[in-house]
Amino acid sequence: MNMISGLRQSTVVLAAGVGLFLAASQAQAVIVWSGNVNLAIPATTNGLYLNVLSGANNLPGGTGGATVPGWDINPWGTPGLGFFNPTTPAGGVYVVSVPGTVANLAVNTPITGASTFGSGSTANVAQWTLNSSNNYFGFRFLNEGGGTVHYGWARLAIGATVADRTLVSYAFESSPLTAIQAGVVPEPSTYAMMGLGLAGLLFAVRRRKQA
Repeated sequence: MNMISGLRQSTVVLAAGVGLFLAASQAQAVIVWSGNVNLAIPATTNGLYLNVLSGANNLPGGTGGATVPGWDINPWGTPGLGFFNPTTPAGGVYVVSVPGTVANLAVNTPITGASTFGSGSTANVAQWTLNSSNNYFGFRFLNEGGGTVHYGWARLAIGATVADRTLVSYAFESSPLTAIQAGVVPEPSTYAMMGLGLAGLLFAVRRRKQA
């Protein structure tokens, strides 16, 4: 389904498992989309630790955040669905409707600096739609390479039991502090940009590792 809804920006697909480095001086906003990654959310207090830039995670879920340097989001469940915060950005990383309740966002909801951020208690689950893959939460994260804050969204499939929860996909803005709309994904006509865009990003990653 096309969810661009008139957003006039370039987009690029982020291939699964490919590292990404965002330059703080990047002039043009680019929506980076993971594609359908379908990452299981373990029914443990470890949950799913995910670095949204590199795609690194702790699956199958037997380890904690120390095994995923620079992790950005962590949905987890026993028995509800909770969300742990990394230490930065301060004040929490998930868009909340009230303190302790991560919001289930409607498609096209803006995620911006004006959003309210926090964490999520496992007790607050009524906002999610069971047996549906159309649950969206918003987040922000710190690009450790450039020291900048970026906004993104993630899509959840939530079944009837705690063992049936999946992070389907996610996306974020490459331009610091630039709003993104929940559910926005690339136009099919922009997929041709993927090869050129990833080539440049991989070159940046290699330069960073060699520095």
